[in-house]
Amino acid sequence: MPFSRTLLLLLLIAPMLTARAQSFPRRIRLPQTLREISGMARLPNGDWWVLNDGGNASVIYRLGASGKNILETRNLPFTNRDWEDMCADPQGNLYIADVGNNFNNRRDLCVFRYQPQSKTLDSIVFSYPDQRDFPPSNMRNWNYDCEAMVFFQDSLHLFSKNRFKSNHIVKHYVIPAKPGRYVAELRDSIRLKNRVVSGAAISADGRTLALTSYMLGFKLGFIPFTKASVFYFTGFRGSMFFKGHKKKMRLPKFMIARQFESIMEWSPGCWLAANEGIGPQKPSVWRVKN
Repeated sequence: MPFSRTLLLLLLIAPMLTARAQSFPRRIRLPQTLREISGMARLPNGDWWVLNDGGNASVIYRLGASGKNILETRNLPFTNRDWEDMCADPQGNLYIADVGNNFNNRRDLCVFRYQPQSKTLDSIVFSYPDQRDFPPSNMRNWNYDCEAMVFFQDSLHLFSKNRFKSNHIVKHYVIPAKPGRYVAELRDSIRLKNRVVSGAAISADGRTLALTSYMLGFKLGFIPFTKASVFYFTGFRGSMFFKGHKKKMRLPKFMIARQFESIMEWSPGCWLAANEGIGPQKPSVWRVKN
């Protein structure tokens, strides 16, 4: 083969080889310390931080690039009442969402802003504009739980986790990403039939929003079964995510669906979704595509 053709072929193949070398494995098992992983975020410097959900220690963990090793354990000086999701901004701040609200009765919803480099800590306290009762008397109106949050356009965007016995409406709230006390703005909503939202992430270019979700049902009226999915929203204007194009992808399943509670973009077109370790299932991170 002439040298010029060989060089051209190498130039064409090189990006493919580089992409393959930088791709993430299909699955990695996490340390058992992270058996209740509920949030993941990657800082601009590449640091990968994760957390466990409510009832666990007030700790965030920095993982190695492979995800198999915990490089650092950082104790934080506030209670993990019900930590759920975590996200990051371009300045390297982490936002820890203490917004879990299973019984819809909390009046102390809070997002902590933490700077891992300087170790500075602030809090963002908020309430929902449409909640009048704590909890609402009708459980079908219990839509003030939240497990999903992203940073986008200088704000924090939260997505409600509706009850199983409900209309499955997901509400999109917005609060400023700076310390203070706020009443959230209810910006939009969407019905995701037979799904409750458990995690969120947005792509680095701001063009794709991902929401992890699952459902719970019973076969023959008594045999439990679940399904887990990720919804991708694209083609939206501004932060009106739900007005864009919606696509649903199934997440890896076990005998029953794994409990996926966090997702993040690893590289363009490559997303990572983490499941908790429940029973025989092991806490793991999976590579998923959109």
